[in-house]
Amino acid sequence: MQQKRIRIKDIARLAGVSAGTVDRVVHNRGNVSAKSREAVEKVLKEVNYRPNIHMSSISLKKMCHILFVSPKFSAGEYWDSIYTGILRTLDEFENIRLSFKKITYDQYDVYDCKRIYDKVLKTKCNAVIIGSIFQKETQDFCHQLDEKEIPYVFVDSNVENTSPVACFSSDHYTCGYLMGKIMNAVMHDNREIGILQAMRIGNESANSTILRKNGFNAYLDECGIKRKIHRIPFNATEPEQNNDIFDAFFNENGNVGGIVVLNSRGHIMANYLSSRNIKNIKLIGVDLTIPNIAALKKGSISALIGQNPKSQGFLAMRSLIEYLIFKLPIKVDNIMPLDIVTKETIDIYSEFKDLVYLQ
Repeated sequence: MQQKRIRIKDIARLAGVSAGTVDRVVHNRGNVSAKSREAVEKVLKEVNYRPNIHMSSISLKKMCHILFVSPKFSAGEYWDSIYTGILRTLDEFENIRLSFKKITYDQYDVYDCKRIYDKVLKTKCNAVIIGSIFQKETQDFCHQLDEKEIPYVFVDSNVENTSPVACFSSDHYTCGYLMGKIMNAVMHDNREIGILQAMRIGNESANSTILRKNGFNAYLDECGIKRKIHRIPFNATEPEQNNDIFDAFFNENGNVGGIVVLNSRGHIMANYLSSRNIKNIKLIGVDLTIPNIAALKKGSISALIGQNPKSQGFLAMRSLIEYLIFKLPIKVDNIMPLDIVTKETIDIYSEFKDLVYLQ
């Protein structure tokens, strides 16, 4: 049975104020005492009130400028899914006077990230959605946004010592922990494990990668697993070098039986193993990107962990609009569910997600 919509007069009755007072609080029109505003906002939060955006937009006169800052991406990649979720929100809020722009940086180059952050700080905006890779640089960027009193929301991962109005992310530590658990379950011998990690200019690992690696190592430590762990580098900016890098690694380390990829590039190793006809290595990856799914279906990836990036983008933009325009309180920490997907479940999983996506 569909839940009855909460009306303005219902909020007024519960808060002990007039309907006009509730309307002024919801649409931020002023002339409300602190006591009345506090009472109304308390009820709004309790009933999870959502205003009628089509009616509310009539009274909105000021243009709102929102920026999305993230790593560069191509169609079908992880960050493209987050961007798709953001665009879905904009479709639903099409009557609101809002401008939106994406600005991207090279996630493998810390200096390019700094340059883009500086560019954003010089750009007119009312709020920013941030997809962070480099922790220190993002901290500095956010502190400058704080000084300018520009609110920001994180997607993909939170960054410590910052003050976002909200964050939409999976639990990367738990993700890494799960990867360790799955890898230990599918490896039936005592062979060694490789961890594929990107080579970055500036030599800094991504924030999410660090957390996943910590979770992965924690699982092994808790279970007393003593497998030798190798770091396997790969070059994302000059991929033609990777076959030589991988050949050299496996020539020196012939006892590797499993590989964990802590970012969305699992297909790079999967395609290499297929090209060399190596079939006795288990591969666990993150993110349901188009190339990762193709490798999963072929059997070159044993399992993938999905982080619901479309939902991250959708909810981040929706919450930011509600915070900026409707002045509604929003939850700061929002953890997305993790999905474990295999070759046997990927088709029905994708079909199901298409049906329920953001309903």
